[in-house]
Amino acid sequence: MGNLRNTPCGKTVTVRRVEGEGATRRRIMDIGITRGAEVFVRKVAPLGDPIEVTVRGYELSLRKADAEKILVE
Repeated sequence: MGNLRNTPCGKTVTVRRVEGEGATRRRIMDIGITRGAEVFVRKVAPLGDPIEVTVRGYELSLRKADAEKILVE
């Protein structure tokens, strides 16, 4: 199990857990990234921030710090 930040482009992964606490964790879960959701990594910016993903049929951009808190497999 790794985190979303280390997932290569073009790969689909399943969310196993969202780490963190308080408002940050809640915000990640509110945008649809919850346990069991499938996430497709579309693009990673040249310096690695942000990461563009597709989840539940829509596209999102996530900061590296947030992507590290999303554990996937």
